[in-house]
Amino acid sequence: MRRPRPKPPAPSGPPVELLIEAMGGEGDGVAAGGVYVPFTLPGERVLARGRGERRDLVEVLAAGADRVEPPCPHFGVCGGCALQHWAHAPYLAWKVERLRGTLARQRLEAEFLPAYAAGPGTRRRFALHARRGARDAARAGYKARKSWDLVDVAVCPISEPRLQEAIPALKRLAAPLFEHPKSAPTLHCTLTATGIDVDITGVEAKSGGLSADARMQVAERAAEADFARVTLAGEVAYLARMPQVRLGDVTVALPAGAFLQATLGAETAMGDFVAAAAAGASRIADLYCGVGTFTFRLAGIAQVHAADFAPEAIQALTGALASAPGLHGITAEARDLVRRPMLAEELKKTDVAVFDPPRAGAAEQAAELARSGVARVIGVSCNPATFARDARTLVDAGFRLERVLPVDQFLWSPHIELVGVFSR
Repeated sequence: MRRPRPKPPAPSGPPVELLIEAMGGEGDGVAAGGVYVPFTLPGERVLARGRGERRDLVEVLAAGADRVEPPCPHFGVCGGCALQHWAHAPYLAWKVERLRGTLARQRLEAEFLPAYAAGPGTRRRFALHARRGARDAARAGYKARKSWDLVDVAVCPISEPRLQEAIPALKRLAAPLFEHPKSAPTLHCTLTATGIDVDITGVEAKSGGLSADARMQVAERAAEADFARVTLAGEVAYLARMPQVRLGDVTVALPAGAFLQATLGAETAMGDFVAAAAAGASRIADLYCGVGTFTFRLAGIAQVHAADFAPEAIQALTGALASAPGLHGITAEARDLVRRPMLAEELKKTDVAVFDPPRAGAAEQAAELARSGVARVIGVSCNPATFARDARTLVDAGFRLERVLPVDQFLWSPHIELVGVFSR
């Protein structure tokens, strides 16, 4: 049976003039009737083309007072940033109000502290998608806005200068990765204290992976660029120096593909805030601890039990203990806190618990914290919606959300994070 041909899109008609009245949740301006137009701001008159609720910007007829010149030549095409055209103060205020609104939907109120805001040139990790290019250099960049097309980037103003400077070398590194037509590599790059760490995913493995010759080229190009390490889905392809980071006063060797906060400044701000909130504790649980982002700071206060689902992260954390004199005791375990959350009975001697889960949140662990006798809980979250859900569980059990630190480390995106402190 022959499939019917898809209907061609209906003609969009001539552009229409719209007045932008507000900002939508994804950073698009909103006109009357719920019409969304990207790259617009409240109070602006614009020409937009299209049908339905999503339109394309044709021209800004009357710019708002908060409009600024975007700093990136790729803005508007690259899908990475949505809000470079908005002045910083109203942009940040909008993010914080969105966060406040997300909590309010779960009937949560708290003291909001001044937001931590990352500046340009501070992001220490990015992921470049690579596509076949010239023989000596692949095309590499970010996905285009609302498309699978690739924007071949030359600069990235949100990123650390050393990462930006490495883009040409990363394109050279990617060139040997296309032996198989199904390969679609992504280069996950992290700036560490000992250099740039690159973990490459998306190289077709069913055909046997890269040939010995391609691996040799990858290693040679990594050496030319003085990268610290290059791994292929976690397998070492080149190692000059072990990638290391400082977490508090402790040096930790990073596993391949390990999670780090996007900016060092945000990590420091959150770490200091968490440690201050945990002051006076006698025993602390650090749940979803990763490689120890908060663990080592907390161990300066009290004995810590740390848990995370990634065995390699726990191994890195425990491996760093030898270089961590003067701390209270740290115990750690690899544990799936979704399938096997830390039970209320296991938390009997714990008076402070910290949790920093992935975007899905910590519903199962929050339920056990709610049942426990823990006096204070500190929640770190990259997803305000799941944080609010878990916070509701704690509040319903007798906790109070006292204060919130908004954290904006994904500059010029609609994304915002937070740290919240609960007490009984």
